[in-house]
Amino acid sequence: MVRDYRQLHDPNAEYTMRELSANTMGLEAKREGGRDVRITDVQTTMVDGNFPWTLVRIYTDAGIVGTGEAYWGAGIPELIDRMTPFLVGENPLDIDRLFEHLIQKMSGEGSIAGAAVSAVSGIEVALHDVAGKILDVPAYQLLGGKYRDEVRVYCDCHAGDESEPESNAAEAERVVEELGYDALKFDLDVPSGHEKDRANRHLSDREIDHKVNIVEAVTDAVGDRADVAFDCHWSFAGGSAKRLATRLEEYPIWWLEDPVPPENHDVQRTVTNASSTPIAAGENVYRKHGHRSLVDEQAVDILAPDMPKVGGMRETRKIADFADTYYMPIAMHNVSSPVATMGSAHVATAIPNSLAVEYHSYQLGWWEDLVEESVIEDGYIEIPEKPGLGLTLDLDTVEEHMVSGEELFDEA
Repeated sequence: MVRDYRQLHDPNAEYTMRELSANTMGLEAKREGGRDVRITDVQTTMVDGNFPWTLVRIYTDAGIVGTGEAYWGAGIPELIDRMTPFLVGENPLDIDRLFEHLIQKMSGEGSIAGAAVSAVSGIEVALHDVAGKILDVPAYQLLGGKYRDEVRVYCDCHAGDESEPESNAAEAERVVEELGYDALKFDLDVPSGHEKDRANRHLSDREIDHKVNIVEAVTDAVGDRADVAFDCHWSFAGGSAKRLATRLEEYPIWWLEDPVPPENHDVQRTVTNASSTPIAAGENVYRKHGHRSLVDEQAVDILAPDMPKVGGMRETRKIADFADTYYMPIAMHNVSSPVATMGSAHVATAIPNSLAVEYHSYQLGWWEDLVEESVIEDGYIEIPEKPGLGLTLDLDTVEEHMVSGEELFDEA
């Protein structure tokens, strides 16, 4: 729905912004070869998965529709609706310019970080899908080509009793043997029974012992059949994180993720430098500017941006390129539906330093039903050669699982 937003802002402020719209840049020359296309509408709908996924569709006057996805969260559809007037009439092939155009137009509403960036990200993913369809190339080709035909997936696992080392070990064995994954992740910010005050982020020796027991049980269970990472969800103080990472040095850990809160990168750096345990972070940092100090100061061993949250596909590519100047691997965080998961896979195949893309929905039985194509096979995503993202939404499944009160997309 396109609304009149003139009353939401000082009209004079609109003229003080550095415009990057086609109208103000004189980009009206007709493009040949079927490339003279204009955006006519942008629509969203939310699907009630293990997160409330926000799917985005961009419609064009050529009858070509692109599908994307924004990181979940309150207010994302409203922000995309807010940006629709800035996109209508634009050529969807100008992905970088439109990204900067939206960032600038939304600067007063928080486009440095947070929900505004996630909303722009969802639009940006849809732009890659529609641009690929216009040009008849897969999305990875728009990012410079591919390094690999398939992308490794790591499965975020959840045991029946996540506090019990044996329960985690049994789930690790099941996911490796029955589901075919050779890369896993488990949570370490689980209750140990020894907590006194979790708000102060301090870990006692007994709490650390409990976390070490989980790591030992899981890594012993899978042996050399799988790599295993462990997630702390920003839970611990710097000193506690250092002690935990040091205790874990003797175990074959792929990485220890987000051991400290995400705001202070100086503390993040000290934790990373305190032990030989690989440290990963980045999912709660926005755009290439937010990742600058993590990379430039080598504050992490592994960078973990979330593509539909951080700024989209090209922004993730730019972050990966910067990380590669320090020979830093990329392990993309991902809690999305098949749409953004495939978008992340297109980025992962286009960068040299990709480790894996996360999959967070293995316990949701209908996750892959959201699209008509198969996505994950034996722990890997084969990159499709079809135009755009290479996916087709199953609108019946979308409608079946829509968040209450949402409306289905218009037909193309």
